[in-house]
Amino acid sequence: MWRYLRLPVLLFSVGCTAASRGEAPSELHFCLHGEPKTFNPILVDDEASENIRYLTGGVLIRVNRQTQALEPGLAESWKVSRDGRKITFQLRKSIYFSDGTPFSSEDVAHTMRWLMDPETHSATGDAFRSGPGAIDVQTPSPDVAVVNFPAPVAGLERLFDQVAILSSKSPKKEMSVLGPYYVSEYKAGSFVLLRRNPNYWKHDVQGNPLPYIEIIRLDIQRNRDIELMRFRRGELQLINRLDAEQFERLQKENPAVARNAGTGLDGEEMWFNQTATSTLQDYKRKWFQLTEFRRAVSMAINRADVSRIVFGGYATPAFGPVSPSNQFWFNSSLPAPKHDPQGAQTLLSRAGFRLEGGNLKDPAGNRVEFTLITNSGNAAREKMATMIQQDLAEIGISIKVVTLDFPSLIERITHTFDYDACLLGLVNTDLDPNGQLTVWLSSGENHQWNPNEKTPATTWEAEIDRLMREQASLSNENLRKDKFDRVQEIVVEQQPFIYLVNKNALSAVSSEVVGASPVALNPQAFWNIDTLRLNTSREMGAKQ
Repeated sequence: MWRYLRLPVLLFSVGCTAASRGEAPSELHFCLHGEPKTFNPILVDDEASENIRYLTGGVLIRVNRQTQALEPGLAESWKVSRDGRKITFQLRKSIYFSDGTPFSSEDVAHTMRWLMDPETHSATGDAFRSGPGAIDVQTPSPDVAVVNFPAPVAGLERLFDQVAILSSKSPKKEMSVLGPYYVSEYKAGSFVLLRRNPNYWKHDVQGNPLPYIEIIRLDIQRNRDIELMRFRRGELQLINRLDAEQFERLQKENPAVARNAGTGLDGEEMWFNQTATSTLQDYKRKWFQLTEFRRAVSMAINRADVSRIVFGGYATPAFGPVSPSNQFWFNSSLPAPKHDPQGAQTLLSRAGFRLEGGNLKDPAGNRVEFTLITNSGNAAREKMATMIQQDLAEIGISIKVVTLDFPSLIERITHTFDYDACLLGLVNTDLDPNGQLTVWLSSGENHQWNPNEKTPATTWEAEIDRLMREQASLSNENLRKDKFDRVQEIVVEQQPFIYLVNKNALSAVSSEVVGASPVALNPQAFWNIDTLRLNTSREMGAKQ
């Protein structure tokens, strides 16, 4: 009987808010830079959906974005077995989903089985796949869940930061959540409205329920200039990611709202389409599959100029797949990226390419030209594409730059494979390399140059598969690092992704937002969303 009485008590406590006192509810406004592809946290593989997952999903263990330490979430404690194959969670009691459905170990079991089902094709689930076989989840009691993996999983606890628990019983399915907010309304192409979860389990040290802010409106706005204009007019209260040009303008106008958290984890990169099912001409596919060609293109790009001109110095040339700010996992022995057009021409000459009248031609006489796609509305990427176009023209390669709206671009690189090359950035949500398994395993969803390979297409991809699985099964971090260092070396040697720069973590926070402390890890500006407050002065945006 107590369980049935609990829900009205919790809902009543939310009734005693500003709105019930006749005051307007506190409402935070900021933007998503693309349409969320899904509200199902298991299927997330884009930044907009990831941001919504962070705001709505309840996780067993949370990585504190500021300290990078693990903190209890829905699990008040946990224990990993010595062999790294099993994790036992002691769950919090008397927790309820946003719709009032009680939370128990059955929900953990339901989530993990769905996450790890190969038919689900979950990028989040891929991070746990250190070996073949199925998981086994035991629920000895409502507040104890035991997850057994077929092989050791290194850094196992940290991976659960990305696993939002779903209800096994709620008719609302993935829309019933355990995080600080729930999706209240969604208008495609316009906005996502989040409301405070009345059953959120967290309280502050005085016992007040969290989060403090009652409503979050996420406007879908791909155009960063419009986003900045709205921030300056006071219509938005934060910008999670600023480009360097916007940051510099904002810093000159109002330094207090411009926040620089230093070199971030995220990189900008380009890659060539190598999928077997694409409509590429055979001769182009041969170029893109040729290591010498990819390395020559990489050598021809002046990363220092890109960092200086496009990002105003708020970026550093990228060495490879790991940012130098990830101090433990970064391979410091990698050679610094070198701008060497002459070296690029030498490599191409060795591979049978030749210059004729300033145009590069392949051994069969085909002129080397391709189309580079990137997303429209991103001024920095458009400028980078133009600079790459100019750099490659110096070695006789002709590039046509095409900008696409983000949904169309994603459709091309994930489904139709109707493209030559792409310039984009991948968001890193974790420091640990296991968070990148979906990228580096040849079978991974985000193995972008040739995703979902049934077997590795090359010997070096097979070696990366082996090394990534081996490091994922070890408990000794130094041994893991040795193997992941070698992965980074192979990536630099083969250039499947041509890493360009690591951008600084730049954001904007209005003076109306109290408690914001932007960090390098994503989400930069709202990682501590449940403790942010809004003051009443309404001093938003930059000085007029």
